[in-house]
Amino acid sequence: MSKILVLANHYNTLRIFRRELLKELVLKGNEVILSIPKTDENNIKVLEGYGCRVLITDFQRRGINPVKEFTLLMKHIKLIKLENPDKVITYTIKPNIYGSVASKICAKQHYVNVTGLGSAFQSQNITRKVVSFLYRISLNKANKIFFENIGNRDTLIKEKIIKIENTVVLPGAGVNLQEFSFTEYPNNNDIINFLFIGRIMKEKGVDELFIAIKRIALDFPNAKFHFIGWYEDDYQNKVQLLEKKKLISYQGFQPDVKPFIKDSHCVILPSYHEGMSNTLLEAASMGRPLITSNIHGCKEAVIHGRTGYLVNVKDSDDLYKKIRKFIELPYEDKVMMGQQSREYIREIFDKSKVVEKTIREMGL
Repeated sequence: MSKILVLANHYNTLRIFRRELLKELVLKGNEVILSIPKTDENNIKVLEGYGCRVLITDFQRRGINPVKEFTLLMKHIKLIKLENPDKVITYTIKPNIYGSVASKICAKQHYVNVTGLGSAFQSQNITRKVVSFLYRISLNKANKIFFENIGNRDTLIKEKIIKIENTVVLPGAGVNLQEFSFTEYPNNNDIINFLFIGRIMKEKGVDELFIAIKRIALDFPNAKFHFIGWYEDDYQNKVQLLEKKKLISYQGFQPDVKPFIKDSHCVILPSYHEGMSNTLLEAASMGRPLITSNIHGCKEAVIHGRTGYLVNVKDSDDLYKKIRKFIELPYEDKVMMGQQSREYIREIFDKSKVVEKTIREMGL
């Protein structure tokens, strides 16, 4: 039995993606303590329901203010000294950086989870240099560094931030095959429903998707495009205008996406970067074909031409062509594509297997 301290930047990071892992750690007799920023009391009760103890460590998820970052580091050091865990597990960039430094200072075993490199690594600017420097000084003593795709791992190795020896590449966080169970493909009627699930923001490829939708509408008025997710940046006016023109249907944020996936014929995500897209895994697990970017974090979820289509990133013309190609498929081929999508996810991305490997790699 071990005492485990988990550092994360949000309640949902643990509830949505690590629920099964936390429950399994508790089931094995470990004492699990969760440190998250301030959240609703009901959310805390949900995490406590897994058998974990919850502590609040408040901090800003975004921005790099030297004073606040140093304060966060000191909070983590104080917490580790107070709780004296056997192992520390960290998720997302700030806990990864400052939690790792605090663990080194306190001489604690620590396990880092890089769930994506984010926008910081999409361009050569001062932010990338700062983040690279912080990763370099924080991750060099980690017992294991978990990645959700090989591309993210290779980027940090290429920049000499980490060494390959203590890295582990997992198939994302995996998907719960029972929760996202296979559902029969929608009936063959005149309507073809496409579904986008994610934040409405530039880096999710929505600009290219909007352009492709406008072109598709000219030739295929029976193609319907549904959007689920929060607004990011300044997309409210764009979405409202497209809705007014009946080009899309915006459903807002939905705590349960399964009914929407069930009614869809295909799920689309033309993202610029991902750690591993859980929405793609969930949709495929339910038996839906995918159209997504040919990048690490997305392409792993698709067998091109068999379970969906891969598109060039930031390429609205290629996106249009792949959507058109899917629309023109015979109905029987769409059904088969969905069935093969489920089988592929079951074979590679089973959540129980991911949890088992994670625990084994941490020696628990």
